Amino acid sequence: MAENSEGLGTVPEHERILQEIESTDTACVGPTLRSVYDDQPNAHKKFMEKLDACIRNHDKEIEKMCNFHHQGFVDAITELLKVRTDAEKLKVQVTDTNRRFQDAGKEVIIQTEDIIRCRIQQRNITTVVEKLQLCLPVLEMYSKLKEQMTAKRYYSALKTMEQLENVYFPRVSQYRFCQLMIENLPKLREDIKEISMSDLKDFLESIRKHSDKIGETAMKQILTVQDLVDFSPVYRCLHIYSVLGDEETFENYYRKQRKKQARLVLQPQSNMHETVDGYRRYFTQIVGFFVVEDHILHVTQGLVTRAYTDELWNMALSKIIAVLRAHSSYCTDPDLVLELKNLIVIFADTLQGYGFPVNRLFDLLFEIRDQYNETLLKKWAGVFRDIFEEDNYSPIPIVNEEEYKAVISKFPFQDPDLEKQSFPKKFPMSQSVPHIYIQVKEFIYASLKFSESLHRSSTEIDDMLRKSTNLLLTRTLSSCLLNLIRKPHIGLTELVQIIINTTHLEQACKYLEDFITNITNISQETVHTTRLYGLSTFKDARHAAEGEIYTKLNQKIDEFVQLADYDWTMSEPDGRASGYLMDLINFLRSIFQVFTHLPGKVAQTACMSACQHLSTSLMQMLLDSELKQISMGAVQQFNLDVIQCELFASSEPVPGFQGDTLQLAFIDLRQKIVENQERGL
Repeated sequence: MAENSEGLGTVPEHERILQEIESTDTACVGPTLRSVYDDQPNAHKKFMEKLDACIRNHDKEIEKMCNFHHQGFVDAITELLKVRTDAEKLKVQVTDTNRRFQDAGKEVIIQTEDIIRCRIQQRNITTVVEKLQLCLPVLEMYSKLKEQMTAKRYYSALKTMEQLENVYFPRVSQYRFCQLMIENLPKLREDIKEISMSDLKDFLESIRKHSDKIGETAMKQILTVQDLVDFSPVYRCLHIYSVLGDEETFENYYRKQRKKQARLVLQPQSNMHETVDGYRRYFTQIVGFFVVEDHILHVTQGLVTRAYTDELWNMALSKIIAVLRAHSSYCTDPDLVLELKNLIVIFADTLQGYGFPVNRLFDLLFEIRDQYNETLLKKWAGVFRDIFEEDNYSPIPIVNEEEYKAVISKFPFQDPDLEKQSFPKKFPMSQSVPHIYIQVKEFIYASLKFSESLHRSSTEIDDMLRKSTNLLLTRTLSSCLLNLIRKPHIGLTELVQIIINTTHLEQACKYLEDFITNITNISQETVHTTRLYGLSTFKDARHAAEGEIYTKLNQKIDEFVQLADYDWTMSEPDGRASGYLMDLINFLRSIFQVFTHLPGKVAQTACMSACQHLSTSLMQMLLDSELKQISMGAVQQFNLDVIQCELFASSEPVPGFQGDTLQLAFIDLRQKIVENQERGL
């Protein structure tokens, strides 16, 4: 029962497996069959039996199916045999058609291959175009770089290099030509640095050579420096070094080279002091140098600084002052010194306009002013000497009103008595007086020329003029007068005229003071001005002339006395005074006539001195140690001479003596003669 029940249970399971095998995919049969073997023992045998039974059933069904469709199959075979012939014909036709298609397709194939090749070429061209479009901007930029290098547009070239490196090269870095370009850029940069530096050197050399022209134009204030100089090499080089990140090197080089040039510019020529052109070239070079530096200071950022230019200017100013102080000391021509002063003023004003301090230059001008005055004094010493040499030391004769006005237009002379006199008449002074007066005014004008443009007040200029004029009067003119008075060929008449001349020159000093006041526009009432020292100057000259008159008058008396030839043994006198004495008295009378133009005291002193000297000389004859004996005749003859002397003294040869003052000069001599006469009796 158990086996039966077990067999009964297995049959449905085998049927399920068979249904599953028939209905499922062959890929799943394996697991299904494995389940057969996994079941109870003998299940496989039973399954096989069941499978055989199932196969027999299916065979039966297939047989039934074949029997059912056999006639249809026979009919189909019959139909196939019928269409066999048609199929062969169709095959022939298809073969023929295929052949014709093949023949016709060969050309199409060829054309298709051509099309394929064209398509490939087109694709390649498109690729090439795309690559070229990528490379062309690089090549164009590089070509532009080459053009910029050729055209010397180096700053633009550097900017182009930056674009190439930052924008264009990264796009085509895989190509060899790009690597070559990249490798070439550093060399191009070095070339640009060298070329720009070479241009800068040429620029520096050019402005060194033409700094005098630049300075000359700047001092004339016509054009600006940029109108004269092309600064593009400096800008270009500065920009290039800035782009290359080497700006400091450029700045150091520029400053170093300019300092060297400054030292060359500040070095004067050895003969600079000989001509004004030497000074002018020296100044224009310096101005040109600093005008360029000032322009560089204002148009560039950091190339030069204010501290740098100030340091350079202070160094230059010290050198300039030392050079001018040394070279100006050699100048003996006042015109050259004046030209130098004018150049210094223009030089200082020009550089002051560019912001450079120039106070030390104006201080130097005051030193040069003293030197200028010295050269003027030397020049006017020669002028005065020439005037004195050409003077005839005679009163100026005038024959008509025109000549009278010509004299007073040159010299401030006022004398109502002379004006009332009829022509012809004479001025008391000689020709040298108006000439001296005119030359003193010319000296004042010349001195004033130096004071102009010194940025000094009228009061300071007035004071300077008065001081320099005082030097002219007290040193130069006084010295010339003293030298003139002491010259051997100047006689008594000339000395008298010199005294008269100095008197009128002294009186004219107040007009010179007014002249200075007028040209400086300073009121003497409101300003404490320096007075002219004419009084002391001409007083000293007069005293010297008076002393020289006394000396020369006594020398002249000695000359006459030396002509005395007394016969001290004569028995009888000649009955008249000695000839030498009468000549001497006549000479004295004529001289004292000239003395009437002298101040009274001077004439009286000269007359008294002459009489005393004559008395002394005659007394020495009587007291001569070699004179052993004097005859009565000789005493009487000598007495006649003394009487003439006394008569001369009593005749008042010079007005102003009181009583017998002049006769007292011979009182001792008279007493001595009386003694001799008494001794002879």
